[in-house]
Amino acid sequence: MSVYAVTDPATGQVIKEYPTATDAEVQAVIASAAAASTGWARSTSVADRAALIRRVADLHTERKEALAAIIVREMGKPLPDAIGEVEFSAAIYGYYADNAEKLLADQPIALLDGDGTALIRRSPFGVLLGIMPWNFPYYQVARFAGPNLCIGNTIILKHAPQCPESAAAIQQVYHDAGFPDGAYTNVYATNDQAATIIADPHVAGVSLTGSERAGAAVAEVAGRNLKKVVLEMGGSDPFILLSTDDLDKVVDQALAARMDNTGQSCNAAKRFIVAESLYKPFLERFTAKVLAHNDGISPLSSTAAADRLQDQIDAAVEQGAHLETSGTRHDAHFPTGVLTDVTPDNDAYHQELFGPVATVYKVADEAEAVRVANDTPYGLGSYLFTTDPDQAARVADQIEAGMVFVNGVLADGAELPFGGVKRSGFGREMGTLGIDEFVNKKLIRTVS
Repeated sequence: MSVYAVTDPATGQVIKEYPTATDAEVQAVIASAAAASTGWARSTSVADRAALIRRVADLHTERKEALAAIIVREMGKPLPDAIGEVEFSAAIYGYYADNAEKLLADQPIALLDGDGTALIRRSPFGVLLGIMPWNFPYYQVARFAGPNLCIGNTIILKHAPQCPESAAAIQQVYHDAGFPDGAYTNVYATNDQAATIIADPHVAGVSLTGSERAGAAVAEVAGRNLKKVVLEMGGSDPFILLSTDDLDKVVDQALAARMDNTGQSCNAAKRFIVAESLYKPFLERFTAKVLAHNDGISPLSSTAAADRLQDQIDAAVEQGAHLETSGTRHDAHFPTGVLTDVTPDNDAYHQELFGPVATVYKVADEAEAVRVANDTPYGLGSYLFTTDPDQAARVADQIEAGMVFVNGVLADGAELPFGGVKRSGFGREMGTLGIDEFVNKKLIRTVS
């Protein structure tokens, strides 16, 4: 069986297989990307490249229904979520098309001695490898490829093995937008072949979104070969509730933050940390909403993903946690649920639960809320709800995460940087910081 295949998440039935690249094909992809890096990239301006990215945005919008249907087949994403992902991807491309020239403009430096001039010029880094996950097949590519193609970097894209159809569809979009051969190339590579690409002298850097295991493996190869790397890995984002004047609204936001993409989002809220005075009413209402949400819920991305989550939940309960569940599991369909009484000696306390199960904790005060929120190996995103602006600023400063959202969820934007700390990775994508990761920030100093 091929490494790359579209498999029905609900049944495990293989719908279509795609041939894995040969070693010769991988070498041809590297050569083509290198040629585009020294040819197309150097002969075009930022404005030229941004115009092509604008066309990529337009094609995502024009083809959103067809593109959305593909990822429903590949990984079981609910259709409204799939359409929303394509639309957000178009917005990311549009943001860079509109702002690339400004973001990549020369940056003058005021000289202390006033003798001559100095500036920072942002120029292409070179050939980049992107290794992308299955949970947001279009969005992940957009936030990596959009800014880097505006810069003039060329892209080799290795998508998740269960996303070959969407990978091909993205390749077609770039071809139809007018990008030349080698500027953006999808490759159905194995993990060993990906390591070969990273090590190749023509490749300047690699960006991965995926598991800790994959991130560690990629970082090891990149470090051994002195390559720049950006990693976005897992998350176990806290949702801290300290005070509210509308508990029902907060519960609705908590549900949305946990159940986005059937709970399979790295920056979904996963640990709900609630002040003692609000704990009981929050838990009652939140549990009722979570269990009711099971009706019509989509399957997880695969039966293997459901197996992993089942093992985690079973172990958590065996170690003393209490589970309220909406039903029983059927293949990849995983019942929604709420875990309580998860103590620090329970394995689940420090794990990421990737699916429609939430963990709720009771805390005595602000200090304990911060302590529990930070007592995790991860540091991607976080959510904080309070009616006290001073408390919001104080707690946001103390949270160990790359992102803090105050009194709101699902508030990501093309202009906002995305990334984490600790075992969630390093580097940023999107916004002004995202376009600055893979550039040569060249100093040009002229003495008068």
